[in-house]
Amino acid sequence: MAVGATLGVEEEYHLVDVETGRLADAPDVVDTAKQLLGDDAQSEISTSQLEVATPVCSSLAEVRQQLVRLRAGAAQAALTHGTRLLACGTHPSGSWLEQRLTPGERYLEVYERLGLLALQQLIAGCHVHVSVPDTDLAVHVIDRLRPDLHVLLAVSGSSPFWEGIDTGYASYRTQWFNRFPVTGTAQLVGDRACYDQLVTDLVATGMVRDASHLYWDARPSLRFPTVEVRIADTTPLVDDVVLQAALVRSLVRVAAGEAQRDTEFPKPRSEVVRAARWRAARFGVEGKLVDLRSGGLAAGADLLRALLARLRPDLEGLGDWDEVSALAEQLLARGTSAARQRAVLARTGDLDSVVRSLVQESVGS
Repeated sequence: MAVGATLGVEEEYHLVDVETGRLADAPDVVDTAKQLLGDDAQSEISTSQLEVATPVCSSLAEVRQQLVRLRAGAAQAALTHGTRLLACGTHPSGSWLEQRLTPGERYLEVYERLGLLALQQLIAGCHVHVSVPDTDLAVHVIDRLRPDLHVLLAVSGSSPFWEGIDTGYASYRTQWFNRFPVTGTAQLVGDRACYDQLVTDLVATGMVRDASHLYWDARPSLRFPTVEVRIADTTPLVDDVVLQAALVRSLVRVAAGEAQRDTEFPKPRSEVVRAARWRAARFGVEGKLVDLRSGGLAAGADLLRALLARLRPDLEGLGDWDEVSALAEQLLARGTSAARQRAVLARTGDLDSVVRSLVQESVGS
């Protein structure tokens, strides 16, 4: 299988009461979603969450079709139990005290390892898988993705509020998740041998059971022959998910080609990468971001357009350029979800209205 020949998307959703918009303790939604969607639906760590995953896709059109199908099925399952889907990084006013740990050995293990952090996981992310059949190549790819991952975060920011407070961030989810010891953008790994040794060392610390517990922004997948990019917030509009998937696939394809040719690539210090990631989470694409390729600050819109320019030959080869460039300009024109959420609050003064607007965007009704 060629690099980037296939891709898939995983989305995590919050479940909210259909009347009040508050987080819902609704574990039965998962079983109903499984009846409608099969293994494409699964539980998450909280009973107020649901996760879906597309089948393996070969085109953006297929990704869009599957996302629409999954959201419709998940929404139907949610309504059966008096709830709705909220596709965003954080619930605007929800509290972790309203959540309950999903029963099961998998989540109990996370709780035993991480304690209160497991109970406070009031966040939802979007993960994109891109086929990279060789693990050694996958390691080289994640090293080469480091200068651009923060741009993917900036365009996906959808978690400005935390427990009823405007955090000042476009993606507060990212900041909250930083409390976990194995998150963020990995340092330069090097090669497969270095990666395997790193996993072995972390397993020895008792911090992770295996590589699936490395919650890096980009990682080789343990389950699939893919690179998994996990930096994005869940976003309410399907258009923005398709844009995220397209950017990730093209970035992986370009990085893999450069790795196979053994070309030089930017290797910013981890401290600078962390600063760039923080700034993307803080200001989103509407603000000034760190340009990790040339240094200094640049307008988020300019950085996104520069990324598109670098990816254009690959996107044109895939036949995706027109759609992807249009989706990017559309996002820049209307703003990220974080910006739109704040606009609703400014207009209404009411976080319940923000929740209702997110529900409408998430399911299109």
